[in-house]
Amino acid sequence: MYSPRVMLLALVSSLCFIVPARAVDKEKAVDLKVGDRAPHFTGVTDEGQPWDSREHEGKKNFIVYFYPADMTGGCTAEACSYRDALSKLKRDDVEVIGISGDTVENHQHFKKVYDLNFTLLADPEGKIAKAFGVKTGSGGKFERMIGDENVTFERGITASRWTFVINKDWKIVSVDHEVDPAKDSEKTLKIVEKLP
Repeated sequence: MYSPRVMLLALVSSLCFIVPARAVDKEKAVDLKVGDRAPHFTGVTDEGQPWDSREHEGKKNFIVYFYPADMTGGCTAEACSYRDALSKLKRDDVEVIGISGDTVENHQHFKKVYDLNFTLLADPEGKIAKAFGVKTGSGGKFERMIGDENVTFERGITASRWTFVINKDWKIVSVDHEVDPAKDSEKTLKIVEKLP
């Protein structure tokens, strides 16, 4: 027969092994694959309006691309390539959503300066990025001259450059973790053009 002290130690030891296992399960990384159902997400657009993916499911095919920061070299090249590609696209059932850790105000400047023709969502806390499993780093801050005004661009997180294509059934049909910003739109729209 074991003493009460030995039994208590055994119980405490077993709990020490159980608790971390549960904590690991909660923090399990999201790893979306082709064929998976895309996560639903909400955000605020560059116009300051709420955007909920549930209201758009079944209506269009979506290109959801994550990028590090507004008004930076690669991100500007990527956004402008989507702008130009969309103006030539021969179908009207495709919508592009650009997502970064920038604020709504940052997005407003970015969209106006480069005449972007698609929605930008603000994700300063990285909630949308986390839902898609997109890797993020700390935020940042820098200044840019826009006209005669020196504007401060501050973002809460810096998202990795990943692109997803989601069909009307809200299934993922393409995942790209190694995006070339200058060629992303060309590569992605070839996938979209094959969708029914």
